[in-house]
Amino acid sequence: MARYLKQGISTAAAEAADLKVRQTVEGILADIAKRGDAAVRELSQQYDNWSPPAFRLNPEQIAAIVARVPPETIADITFAQLQIRNFAQAQRAALRDIEIETLPGVILGHKNIPVSSVGCYVPGGRYPMVASAHMSIVTAKVAGVPRIIACTPPNEGEPHPATIAAMHLAGADEIHVLGGVQAVAAMALGTESIAPVDMLVGPGNAYVAEAKRQLYGRVGIDLFAGPTEILIVADETADVVMVAVDLLGQAEHGPTSPAILITTSSQLAEQLPEEIERQLKVLPTADVASQAWRDYGQIILVDSLDEAVVEADRCAAEHVEILTREPRFFLERMRNYGAMFLGPETNVAYGDKVIGTNHTLPTQGAARYTGGLWVGKFLKTVTYQECTPEASVMVGDYCSRLCAIERFWGHKEQADLRLRMYGGRKVGLHGPK
Repeated sequence: MARYLKQGISTAAAEAADLKVRQTVEGILADIAKRGDAAVRELSQQYDNWSPPAFRLNPEQIAAIVARVPPETIADITFAQLQIRNFAQAQRAALRDIEIETLPGVILGHKNIPVSSVGCYVPGGRYPMVASAHMSIVTAKVAGVPRIIACTPPNEGEPHPATIAAMHLAGADEIHVLGGVQAVAAMALGTESIAPVDMLVGPGNAYVAEAKRQLYGRVGIDLFAGPTEILIVADETADVVMVAVDLLGQAEHGPTSPAILITTSSQLAEQLPEEIERQLKVLPTADVASQAWRDYGQIILVDSLDEAVVEADRCAAEHVEILTREPRFFLERMRNYGAMFLGPETNVAYGDKVIGTNHTLPTQGAARYTGGLWVGKFLKTVTYQECTPEASVMVGDYCSRLCAIERFWGHKEQADLRLRMYGGRKVGLHGPK
């Protein structure tokens, strides 16, 4: 039976915080919908102290900013984007258009068509999230999206050079230095200076995530994303220092980021709190990570690996790191996770930054029903149908009778019309009396 040696804050407290965010975002979206660019500029000044002559960078500005980035940083960004591009291309190759003859004369098929325009949000408030440019823009490019607009907030009072370089190298068609709810709202709703997009992607803080949730339907989104999460599943072979490093490495994302350990080892469970405290004393981001661990950290002790699978699937965490003797035991049995990292040789930071899989992943239990951002998210799988005259008569017979069962007389007439035209039948509302 699972025992909770440490639990996070209550559900009621979390819901109260969510309500405040929701109300704030509703007001911002309504303002931007009504006043467009004027509202965007006021909000950018209010939240980021940023009101340049134009939020969109022109080619000369982009070139000047990219020129400031050290060559070794450009090389690192290029390497990371190559890994993400390679994996996305392999995913795209697995998505085939199909066309089959299901019955004599009945042709059915589907095509994978890229969405026409995508807005990519690249966070950059507390941390300049350079890697988010790779994950969204590169993947959309591989999918074949014709127009990709990217927004990122200013960092320390100016465009962040490495982030702008990553956006440019990834292939963004438009780059805007604009952050927060005002950025995603401008991309989704459109303003006098920004043409609206069909889809929004990319991570962000609680306000950005809530804005995407409220805009969903008007535009598509990649997924509903909350604070980043890490779950480590460990047995007695795991190193407590590594467990603490990897938990805190994700907890530093924000003060509401869950960090969870599920373990069969009582010794590891008992040693972890002390090791966490030891590392927090030297971690430069301890102000954030300590709050996340205090309020959202969990330690769950289980009796067996099978019970660990059950608990891990219940958590349905964004990142699942397996530090056990046989990591693939969990790969074969678990069903609910965003991304899995097998063994001590890999870790969540590899996935976040460079290894090639996408780091935009489901949170808050969404892994129960969806995976993360991938090339397929940018594609619409649409179907088509075609019949010969003979096949239309054969299918029409079935359709006419099935429509009558449901009393859908207009539907039935669609079938009956074809039966008259191609089969010479005297049927239907408008057929011969």
